[in-house]
Amino acid sequence: MSPDAHSAELIEELRKISVELRTDALRMIYRRGQGHPGGALSAAEVIAALYFHHLRIKPEVPDWENRDRFILSKGHASAILYPALAKRGYFPVEELDTWGEIGGRIQGHPDRLKTPGIDMSAGCLGHGISIGAGLCLAARIKGLDYRSYVLLGDGECQSGIIWEGVMLAAKYGLSSLIVILDYNKVQLDGRVDEIMPLEPLREKWASFNWNIMEIDGHNMEEVLDSLDEACRSSDKPTVIIAHTVKGKGVSFMEGKAEWHGKAPSTDELEQAIKELTGNG
Repeated sequence: MSPDAHSAELIEELRKISVELRTDALRMIYRRGQGHPGGALSAAEVIAALYFHHLRIKPEVPDWENRDRFILSKGHASAILYPALAKRGYFPVEELDTWGEIGGRIQGHPDRLKTPGIDMSAGCLGHGISIGAGLCLAARIKGLDYRSYVLLGDGECQSGIIWEGVMLAAKYGLSSLIVILDYNKVQLDGRVDEIMPLEPLREKWASFNWNIMEIDGHNMEEVLDSLDEACRSSDKPTVIIAHTVKGKGVSFMEGKAEWHGKAPSTDELEQAIKELTGNG
């Protein structure tokens, strides 16, 4: 794809949205007193690119049969997804204040039976690819042409069920399945390469007969180009290995396992917002 395929205006707008999603996510986690800021912040560019440019969706008709599906397999990072859904019109932005409340529509992990715009209930890690593959097979049977997008965590890829889904998708040549791996290299208890190494990742995915791309997951142009390229696949599923930074944009969170699942204090929230918005 040529470097001019996406306008500078679009890229800048999506960058601004990714900052807004990060600040919204941190405010939600702060208000609730719990959440997962590290893996939410690392996925902001991918979520912004998908929901504000790439996905074929109709927020006013959330159950439109031929919509593209999106699965947040790393469901604990829901704080970055809900602001995107709200800003796209799936539910009022004011409802973000109710995150995690008993009886509310937006819970700590995505629940497709409660929240408009959610295509898979998440919680137990590892199921995203298998569900995404099933959705692609359903589309094939029904004669629909939607695509399924799955956002994976890297620690999640230590689960065997991930690779069962990878095998299934390859067997059926599910070119409509696009997986984005948020490869921030840090999980709950430390660095991924120390707890249970994943490398060589590219060779592993290639051995299962997938298309593979590697990008800087914080470079909006690379994110957009990789999503477009993935849609041109006609015979294989695609994985986009997005190299990212845990806690991206907040100096004291970046690359720190302690911020996998920890809410900021009042002072920490204020400092984080200043860093993200450039008003420090």
